[in-house]
Amino acid sequence: MSMSVGTESTHEDEGIVDINTTPLIDVMLVLLIMLIITIPLQTHSVALQLPQGNPPPSNAPPHVVTVGIDFDNQLSWNGEPITSEEDLQAHFQAAAAMPDQPEMHIHPDRLASYNAVAHVLADAQRLGVEKLGIVGSDQFMDEGQ
Repeated sequence: MSMSVGTESTHEDEGIVDINTTPLIDVMLVLLIMLIITIPLQTHSVALQLPQGNPPPSNAPPHVVTVGIDFDNQLSWNGEPITSEEDLQAHFQAAAAMPDQPEMHIHPDRLASYNAVAHVLADAQRLGVEKLGIVGSDQFMDEGQ
């Protein structure tokens, strides 16, 4: 019992019958690159109707509400004292409900506590006031600078 590894009729001039796939892969890659380059990029666009030209400038000055915080943390709305938390929240809710919200200028005193100012800012944000700013911050700058 013997096992034959090869056939006895192998000659040196017989060709290899396997297909060489390397050139086929090269051609496939070149075609793939050409396909990628020639396909137009997909653009996701949304048709918008934009206004033409510049809009006319607004002639009416914005309505400004000043919320003052005194040195002893007493609040005022345009100079009128606010006596309770509910009163402050009612003012903020009324201002937020306006179609054109007024600008809220928070004007804290230099000696007002941080908690009082942060509380007013948090109430304004929670109740929907969008135009809000702190004015008079130049008083907090060091005079040595």
